[in-house]
Amino acid sequence: MIKQIIGKTVKAIRIKQGLSQEDLAHECNVDRSYISMIEVGRNEPSVKKIFDLCKGLKIKPSDFFKMVEVEYEKARENE
Repeated sequence: MIKQIIGKTVKAIRIKQGLSQEDLAHECNVDRSYISMIEVGRNEPSVKKIFDLCKGLKIKPSDFFKMVEVEYEKARENE
């Protein structure tokens, strides 16, 4: 479940900022397909990659983790 929440959160922030997957991939020095795999919940990024993603998205990792936590709590309430 956490992989999907991380992916959904990355995608939501990226779209809100008007970035393409390619733009974000370039900022994070990864392939566009890696961003895609994260967003669909197939890849679970390491903590270092999450920090790289946050840098590319220009948000603080603490803010990112708070967003993930909120979505995680919502998902758990709906179980």
